Amino acid sequence: MCGIAGVVSTAGPDPALVHRMCDVITHRGPDGAGVHVDDGCAMGMRRLAVIDVAGGQQPVRNEDGTVVAVFNGEIYNFAALRADLARRGHRLRSDGDSECLVHLYEEHGDDLVHRLRGMFAFAIWDTRRRRLLLGRDRVGKKPLYWWSDGATITFGSEAKSLLQDPGLERRLDLAALHHYLSYQYVPAPWSIYQGIRKLPPGHLLSWQDGAVEVRRYWRLDCTPHEVPDEDEAAEQLRERLLDAVRVRMVSERPLGAFLSGGVDSSAVVAAMARCSTGPVRTFSIGFDEARYDEREHARLVARRYGTDHHELVVTPSCVDLLPALTHHFDEPFADSSAIPSFYVARLSREHVTVVLNGDGGDECFGGYRRYALIRALDRVPGWATPRALHRVGGGIVAHTSTGSRPRALGRILQLLGQPALARYASLISVFPPAQQVDLYTDELREHLAGVDSWALLGEAYAASRAADRLGRLIDADVQTYLPGALLPKVDITTMANSLEARSPLLDHHLMEWAAHLPTRFKIRGSTTKYLLKRAVAPWLPDEIVNRPKMGFGVPLGRWFRGELRDLSWGVLTDRTARSRGLFRPEAVTALLERHDRGDDESHRIWALVQFELWHRNWLDRAGTPSAAAPYHDLLARQS
Repeated sequence: MCGIAGVVSTAGPDPALVHRMCDVITHRGPDGAGVHVDDGCAMGMRRLAVIDVAGGQQPVRNEDGTVVAVFNGEIYNFAALRADLARRGHRLRSDGDSECLVHLYEEHGDDLVHRLRGMFAFAIWDTRRRRLLLGRDRVGKKPLYWWSDGATITFGSEAKSLLQDPGLERRLDLAALHHYLSYQYVPAPWSIYQGIRKLPPGHLLSWQDGAVEVRRYWRLDCTPHEVPDEDEAAEQLRERLLDAVRVRMVSERPLGAFLSGGVDSSAVVAAMARCSTGPVRTFSIGFDEARYDEREHARLVARRYGTDHHELVVTPSCVDLLPALTHHFDEPFADSSAIPSFYVARLSREHVTVVLNGDGGDECFGGYRRYALIRALDRVPGWATPRALHRVGGGIVAHTSTGSRPRALGRILQLLGQPALARYASLISVFPPAQQVDLYTDELREHLAGVDSWALLGEAYAASRAADRLGRLIDADVQTYLPGALLPKVDITTMANSLEARSPLLDHHLMEWAAHLPTRFKIRGSTTKYLLKRAVAPWLPDEIVNRPKMGFGVPLGRWFRGELRDLSWGVLTDRTARSRGLFRPEAVTALLERHDRGDDESHRIWALVQFELWHRNWLDRAGTPSAAAPYHDLLARQS
């Protein structure tokens, strides 16, 4: 696991810039560094040594030095690839996975990506053709940013590497801001910075003679296939899960697992125990508020498998973590579960270098409660016009209290009054369109006229080959929410702590198998992840398999009325925030007041706070801020 960065230019690259680009991501690879420089390319990496610790230095080169690569990630089938390359006559100088890339490129060209099983972001420089190839893994576990002015292309694992270039002006991309306020993350190919783009998952980018081409090489195929009966399907799932876990347990450094107490991470720990000769090390985060605390469920699994278990309780003092989050998340990011994710990564790094997690179970097997709700709403007969339903529901919501049953009924009526895709977009949006209109200043509304964030979800939905509406929505989440929110959160919080995270449930072989399952194997009535739960039921306590889904969230609602109230009011209503001309001050104040009165606006407040702190940290200041600065410094520059 590493961080990579580089510059390719027709005018010749600046090696000093590449050194700075690598130095600023040292947290991704504290164990070593390497740089390649020639008259067209300078690229380097920071290394976190996990495989071939003694000999796996980068950059890697082919036999005559005409193909050079830097690589971030893990290739789990590297042993088979190395054996095949050796049979074809290639001489491999190391014992790891990185060197496979240059020889696979010699053999297969750009099609090398189809031979890789793992998570990766790589750059390959073909010196003879003076051609750069960038690649990102199928589902987006490893990030890759880039920008180009034609004559030059710059790339890096994090945007902060690209920002080391003094010629790159830091400017806010307003369309990206709009998407962020819709989804709580900035979706690829956008970034929050004008000109900087993310390479989307499952894509390749080539640069040659100033021309950039981006193309897709993989998309999950959800075409329905004939399936076995449930017992056989459950057995196949267990076998595939064990295989995905087994290949991810290869490591020369200490290895453990995140254990939340949910089905996904518990199933991974159970599979690890079956593949391990000793106790699995497990790590859990808890809260002092019972509805957010899963430690007791995690302990059930830890006791069943005799794991070496470690816990940490997160308190509102986590505000001290804000500078680190703002530093490591180069873009505004509004999923509050980044807080416990950062803490569990920090806890884990005290004991291990590699962790396995349960990420991907919800997307592959239908785990979100919103899927069951959408299925139920789709079955409600059309006994009234959508407009009437929406109007009645809106009236109920406006005149009932947060958390009450009448308000919940009103919200359901509002959803029923929308077209099917809009229902889903409403459920996952932070600021739906009507609230964005109310929030934005006239100038921002005018600038964003015609920018439709929900269209991104619609495009993913329309491209799906799933057999039914719910299947297409689940597929759309794999294309949008998974690489946009879940995977960046895990990558950034773990790599900030120099920890490698591996996700067995996102093995592309397992994902492709699961994608062909009918939705009745995923959602059955109010039961989510039906087949996965049936498959792992013999491995886990009943309390784990049958418990309702619980998100990895934090008690923001209470915190923003208590310990974090001054922070939210201070950072969102001071002169600095008001002077930006982006949001109507009266709309922001009304939002804060509604939350104080009891309405839960915490996720919207958090989104605005995260944007404002990002802006102060990355646009208002010159240079790269320190992750260790006190959070009060983030509120500075108030006039």
